[in-house]
Amino acid sequence: MSLLLKYKIIFQVTASCALYLVMGYFLERTEFNQILLVWLSLFILFYFLIKNTNLSLKSIIAISFIFRLILLFQIPNLSQDFYRFIWDGRMTLEGLNPYLTLPQNFIQRGLSPIPKALELFNGMGQLNGSHYTNYPPILQLCFLITSIFSGKSIFGSIIVLRIIVILADIGTVYFGIKLLKKLNLPVRNIFLYCLNPFIIIEMTGNLHFEPVMLFFLIWSLYKLSQSKWVFSAVLIAFSISVKLIPLLFLPLFYPYFIKKVNPLGLIKLFIFYSIIFFVTILLFIPFYSHEFMNNFLNSLGLWFNNFEFNASIYYVFREIGYFFRGWNEIKIIGLIMPILTILFLSYLTFFRKNNSIKQLITILLFGLTFYYFTTTTVHPWYLGSLIILCVFTKYRFPIIWSFIIILSYQTYANIPWEENLWFVAIEYIVLYSYLIFELKKKNNILLT
Repeated sequence: MSLLLKYKIIFQVTASCALYLVMGYFLERTEFNQILLVWLSLFILFYFLIKNTNLSLKSIIAISFIFRLILLFQIPNLSQDFYRFIWDGRMTLEGLNPYLTLPQNFIQRGLSPIPKALELFNGMGQLNGSHYTNYPPILQLCFLITSIFSGKSIFGSIIVLRIIVILADIGTVYFGIKLLKKLNLPVRNIFLYCLNPFIIIEMTGNLHFEPVMLFFLIWSLYKLSQSKWVFSAVLIAFSISVKLIPLLFLPLFYPYFIKKVNPLGLIKLFIFYSIIFFVTILLFIPFYSHEFMNNFLNSLGLWFNNFEFNASIYYVFREIGYFFRGWNEIKIIGLIMPILTILFLSYLTFFRKNNSIKQLITILLFGLTFYYFTTTTVHPWYLGSLIILCVFTKYRFPIIWSFIIILSYQTYANIPWEENLWFVAIEYIVLYSYLIFELKKKNNILLT
């Protein structure tokens, strides 16, 4: 390696470190212009780093985790969800079921069931504190572990939460590399995930727990590639018990197991599904009660019938509703969108080839993408699943999305918070244009 090239690499890594420091410790989410500038700069450096073939696999991975460690002591500045994580964990540590109570009820009565209750409630905000938690049991276990190690300090809890997320990313990268080798794909594809500024900032920095879900999911797909489908089913259940998103994937396993009409494939598929549902239910049992079911399902229903943010197709339907009806038809449209997703998943299940792990992952990618295109709410951190899945396919539109989704943060520059639909339109015009470009390539799995 030439001396000039070494200096270039040192500059790129040093500049990236400095930018992560600025993003993590010196910016607020209301400072959209500054965030956009740092974001753009990080992605430019990301591009040059992944294109540098002189850096070894181990070097790039080490650099990506150095970037994560820079954010270890950061208090998340682009999200406040971590306050609810800490609240739930401390509730469980106190022997209280976090699914059965509202934080606001304690605060309104002047009660403090956990250390720093008022500070945590003020941090999570009225909206979060007035709804029942909808975080599944493995995620609650992560919160409990955090409270065991740091039951009184909020800052200490943030560090423990971040260590869990970083460890999950290490696991995802480890099994991701194994799966890439198994599928005879370039191992350097894993850089699209581990070195992506979006992943580092949204997951490690803002403490979103998609990496824990993805760790179990990628481990599961790797085991499935080894034909160890029983263990794979257990791991999928664990993934569902972190975030419910993998439930969408379950129908898509049907053609993978039923390559031909034969009783053995049906039996395997039945056992596969049975294990997933049994383990998932087993993990929920410690929290189960009649009130739990009502609270959990009602909280989930809010995402379809009340909340809306950074949507695409839903916003088009909403505007049509405004034009013809004069008001927001979210109650109706929120019911229609899941039906469209079910129909698309059915199409992928019964009419697309899905005989190999590569084809399966591609189908999972497009199934989840369609769901995000039709749902009422697309928070930036949702894209973590698409990014890791695209690593094992020939599609790169999730990487483009991970870059342009920063436009959604323009919402927080407005007081009070309000979406600028021009920014949303730019985001999705760029995304759909690139997606169409990729879909028009030859030998496309969806068009052949």
